Amino acid sequence: MIVQVNSRPAAAQHLRDLARLRRVRDRIDREYAQPLDVEALARGAHMSAGHFSRQFRLAYGESPYAYLMTRRIERAMALLRRGDLSVTEVCFEVGCSSLGTFSTRFTELVGVPPSVYRRQAARATAGMPSCVAKQVTRPSRNREV
Repeated sequence: MIVQVNSRPAAAQHLRDLARLRRVRDRIDREYAQPLDVEALARGAHMSAGHFSRQFRLAYGESPYAYLMTRRIERAMALLRRGDLSVTEVCFEVGCSSLGTFSTRFTELVGVPPSVYRRQAARATAGMPSCVAKQVTRPSRNREV
């Protein structure tokens, strides 16, 4: 005899988890410049840190920390294109506390160091509306398209 297990409770739990993860992702998008850590984000989702990290990666394809750093780098790119702040000022403005970590992550995501990007971006996006410049220059992990 075959016993069927009712998967409705599991499916309902999965949907609740996805809604929690979406709220956390929205929080990261809003509060990227604040000091955020995986433990605090997991508490906000009512999950353990390990479970939260695994579920976030399954849902969004990258760890919560990587997602946060991508948001910070995107904002840094916009500030660097403006050209009125130094790289150090931009680093702290987007919530990074270490210029070295910021520069390393920026270079990994964008392909050039922030100082080089700052010089090149002003010329490359001259006359382009900021909303278009943001889309055209959006960082991608491992040069994904």
